[in-house]
Amino acid sequence: MTLRERKKLAAWRAISETALRLFEEQGFEATTIEQIAAAANVSRATFFNYFASKEAVVFDQDPEARDRWRALLESRSPGEPLWDSLAAIMIEVNTGLRDRMPLMRRLKAQSPALARASQASGDQLRTDLQTWILAQTPEEDAMIGILQLNIALAAAGTAYQSWKTDEDFDTYIERLRTCLTVAGTGVAAPAP
Repeated sequence: MTLRERKKLAAWRAISETALRLFEEQGFEATTIEQIAAAANVSRATFFNYFASKEAVVFDQDPEARDRWRALLESRSPGEPLWDSLAAIMIEVNTGLRDRMPLMRRLKAQSPALARASQASGDQLRTDLQTWILAQTPEEDAMIGILQLNIALAAAGTAYQSWKTDEDFDTYIERLRTCLTVAGTGVAAPAP
């Protein structure tokens, strides 16, 4: 990474951390872009160089996250059953959100507009997973690979929806493991 790239990444992270702190303190709706820019010691224009909107601060992944996902995908053993790979990847990606997901959840509960905006936040991971599946799956098995991806994503969504507000993040991860296990063995099978 060049010095310029490191500076851009540091600026992205500083703006993001500042905004998330302000959202936590004041609430999402009450916090303005001007307040975020001032607290991060940048101009409004600089804020928009890094984020398309206030909502993007909450949902945009760290610029290095996609590289971590791709490394995670590439680290899977050749010949490993697709479901085993998907389950491990879903656990790892979600565990990596330990510091961010609880706050995102609280903010979405406070702001209906933010909750609606969150629906597209997982699109990049889905796209990367689908590309990875199609690259390693014979064409005649592609439909089953995409079905497994959709089931893994539905398992993650179910774990998130059933995660109660008074439960900690580890409980969410445990629910995710349970949902992936049940989905992997077949939803008609009894739960472990």
